[in-house]
Amino acid sequence: MATGEQEADLGRSVSAALQESAELKRAFARELEGPAGRAAGLLVDCFRGGGKVLLFGNGGSASDAQHIAAEWTGRFCRERPGLPAIALSANTSDLTAIANDYGFERVFARLVEAHGRPGDVAIAISTSGSSPNVLAAVEAARERGIAVVALTGRDGGKLARVADVAFVVPAERTDRIQECHIALLHGLCEAVDEALFEDGQ
Repeated sequence: MATGEQEADLGRSVSAALQESAELKRAFARELEGPAGRAAGLLVDCFRGGGKVLLFGNGGSASDAQHIAAEWTGRFCRERPGLPAIALSANTSDLTAIANDYGFERVFARLVEAHGRPGDVAIAISTSGSSPNVLAAVEAARERGIAVVALTGRDGGKLARVADVAFVVPAERTDRIQECHIALLHGLCEAVDEALFEDGQ
């Protein structure tokens, strides 16, 4: 059983992690206004035009993709109609069949080919900016006239260079980058709701 002193040390460690995360988010937010406006504008135009959002990433980024797809198809902070969004990592039969037949690098690209149409928006998430399957999906999206919003970190990798709008978290640690990504994605959800459903309907 942890002693009182050990519990205090653990508590300080947790508090320090939260403070570090908050400081990184503040630094990230200072660079966001221009690209956030562009990304939110793409999303609003997509939904208004009857398009859908395709989200994809690996590991924790796959979880973020599923989380945000649910915010749009379900509800974020207000009552409104569901908005069309698909997390490409959510169907294990899709993933395993495509990986088995075409290789893991093609899992998201094949799904973009299946579901993507001009007027849609792809949200590509990779903390390194170098995930081969994410980059292949971005290439497939661009071939189909689909706008790409990228969320990455570190130096942005190739992903930041091939996206229409790129958000690069100025950090090296994967967990801190992901914490900024989910906060940013929630911000985009809120902006979309405000633009499309000002009267709450």
